[in-house]
Amino acid sequence: MILHAIHIDPILSKFVILSLTIILAGFLFRVLKQPTLLTYIIVGLLLGPNGFKVITDESIVTNLGSLGLVLLLFFIGMEISLPRLITNWRISVIGTLLQVIVTILAIFLAGKYFDLEIRQVVFWGFVLSLSSTAVIVKLLDERKEINSRIGQVVLGILLVQDLLIVPMLIVIGYMGGELPKTPELIKQLVGGLLIIGVILLILIRKQIKLPFKKYITKDHELQVFVAFTLCFGFSVITAILGLSAALGAFVAGMLVSSAKSTEWVYQSLLSFKVMFVALFFVSIGMLIDLNFIAANYHIIILMTIIVFTINNIINTLVIKAFGMSWGESIYGGALLAQIGEFSFIIGSTGFLAGIIGQYSYELIINIIAISLMLSTFWIYTIHSFVKKRIA
Repeated sequence: MILHAIHIDPILSKFVILSLTIILAGFLFRVLKQPTLLTYIIVGLLLGPNGFKVITDESIVTNLGSLGLVLLLFFIGMEISLPRLITNWRISVIGTLLQVIVTILAIFLAGKYFDLEIRQVVFWGFVLSLSSTAVIVKLLDERKEINSRIGQVVLGILLVQDLLIVPMLIVIGYMGGELPKTPELIKQLVGGLLIIGVILLILIRKQIKLPFKKYITKDHELQVFVAFTLCFGFSVITAILGLSAALGAFVAGMLVSSAKSTEWVYQSLLSFKVMFVALFFVSIGMLIDLNFIAANYHIIILMTIIVFTINNIINTLVIKAFGMSWGESIYGGALLAQIGEFSFIIGSTGFLAGIIGQYSYELIINIIAISLMLSTFWIYTIHSFVKKRIA
């Protein structure tokens, strides 16, 4: 008898190890009463290229993890109240623009000491002013605060920040000597108009009817593919038009909510959401370079503390300026205090454009990853302070 060797897919075995590690770490962190988000990031750090090197091709996890952000925004789109979100447009639009401007001014004042060029001041202002949609939305969802007053305000700010990524990238390209091409600008304009058009349609029609709805609701397998297509179809469209894929998923979620079809869509995609959101945070953990941190821990600790403090203060004052209570404003500021995942894109664009060097780029990557890892601790600490002293 000839025994044939059993071929085991190395990618499959690595994902099994990843799942087992998440399970074991999840039990430990649950005993310690730590959020699941921190579990995923720590697992990414342990198994990634800077840890035990179980997963060295981080692009696989990163690409799959990016789907997690899309699914997260899709689910939130199904839950939010569009009229309430529109009601807060002033704080969402004007407040976000004000927050970005104040952040750039703060960097400008600090830049005089560090002798930063104007383009570096603007670049760092962009990086630090973007908060994490993934972290905040997941936290608000777990705490059932999506539809609270401060939850709606913070969500509106996050959506405007996502929209600002496009002009930020254009400005960075321009500062690096690359002028934006007309076809790209036209595509982004069309994408923006499309999103506005869909939002107006939902507001005017109140309820959108999905075609073949009565047939879809009777076939579970068909439901999975319809839900998947709705979510990622809109994401692909907005990505092709030069906008955020997550933004397209959010709009798709609002359409599903308007069609009163959230129950079967929710059930069809919930497992995908859990898996891909976990992979997103695992990919963040893989970016943390312990050797770089050990060699530069003084400046990394200092900058991380400064980032949380300054961002918290700026966002608190901006939210307070639009009539929110001090308790809500401080809590909202804490929610928005970390540096977001889209800042990775801003950082890499600035590096490729020659605005920053290799050291600054590695510094940005590690500070963003650490701020995401510590964000839940910061938020819980500030929220506890607010409940005891102000609320």
